[in-house]
Amino acid sequence: MFKRITMASVRMVERWLPDPFVLVMILTLITFVAGMLIGNSPMAMIDHWGTGFWNLLTFSMQMVLILVTGWVLASTIFFRRILEAVARLTRTPGQAIVVVTLVGLVASWINWGFGLVIGAMAARQIARQVPTVDYRLLIASAYSGFLVWHGGLAGSVPLTIATEGHFLADKMGVIATGDTIFSSYNMLIVLALFIVIPLINWLMMPSKEDTITVDPAKLADTPEEERPANETPADKLENSLLLSQAIGIMGVVFAAYYFIAKSGGLNLNIVNFMFLMLGIILHGRPSRLLKSVDAAARGASGIIIQFPFYAGIMGMMLHSGLAEMISNWFVAISSAGTLPLFTFLSAGLVNIFVPSGGGQWAVQGPIMIQAAQELGADLGRVAMAVAWGDAWTNMIQPFWALPALAIAGLRAKDVMGYCLIVLVISGIVIGLGFTFL
Repeated sequence: MFKRITMASVRMVERWLPDPFVLVMILTLITFVAGMLIGNSPMAMIDHWGTGFWNLLTFSMQMVLILVTGWVLASTIFFRRILEAVARLTRTPGQAIVVVTLVGLVASWINWGFGLVIGAMAARQIARQVPTVDYRLLIASAYSGFLVWHGGLAGSVPLTIATEGHFLADKMGVIATGDTIFSSYNMLIVLALFIVIPLINWLMMPSKEDTITVDPAKLADTPEEERPANETPADKLENSLLLSQAIGIMGVVFAAYYFIAKSGGLNLNIVNFMFLMLGIILHGRPSRLLKSVDAAARGASGIIIQFPFYAGIMGMMLHSGLAEMISNWFVAISSAGTLPLFTFLSAGLVNIFVPSGGGQWAVQGPIMIQAAQELGADLGRVAMAVAWGDAWTNMIQPFWALPALAIAGLRAKDVMGYCLIVLVISGIVIGLGFTFL
């Protein structure tokens, strides 16, 4: 029964889900029309769209670098050996699905950028080890681990409200991570998902007739080119171990200084920096590094073209009042006990149009915190409900899947049918957590 439901979901998504770029154009038009329906003029909506269009340039580049530097690091011999060792733990398709799901969950709970890349790279290695596994489900399983990121160590909402002087500090104060990330209800939700998601993915395994595999040869590492017999001075510089190690050591020293002396925290910039510096050291020669960068950059086209359009949608949602209106709908039917649940659901809806944790908190945070204070609800719990809602609908929003899809060489419609099943069941688990824990 469960397999039949899964295959129906897969076939529906394959038939109806367009390319992510087409989807973002459709979402742009839906937001544009919705903004006019609540009283904004067409020119005002176009202004909101165009003004916001380039607001994610920094973030877009960070995401490109997450893909590129993560690929660079994972393609080093050192990390390939680690991923191969993980792959050797698997012998059957079922084991492959469970192992790659757990890798994605653990890595995403530590850091979402790390999870997106490592999960997909582990899936590639495991597909080589177990060629009979359904490759689409394997990549979907790796991506499903991303669901826990906002309840983990790099969750943008809990880390923001734990920082002195954050933009809502005068309204809600500073809430320590012990009341959000490390609270009992949040840890129990995370634990439940660590059990439920691998089980769901295992149950979704298709029959042999419906299984789509990938040729392991297509996933093989590119053989290293031979060094020229008569190297020119330029060739020697391009293959210089000393040059790479000198730059890499500078990077390691800065990272240590950043964490120890400056008490810096994990963010996209420092993660990308560490990935790149470790990649430089472990590749050994600049020529090897550049070859890896070239292979990684070819998969970044979806990020480059789509993120400005999502920034435009975010501009329309923010400035037209749409996001505030959606949030207020849910607040209007809430009580102190049900506000976290309805906050979670509203955040999931808004996330489809504003798939950015920080951006969504800027939109929904003031509304939900004011409602929590008026109703007497727990502030940290409501904030985490926004965080989990933001993470939840990423299972059907291909925005965040782009790096993993680029690494895997798949399209969104190949994996989103499986992710839709994860969305439904995980939504029940998280909703029950906010209702009863």
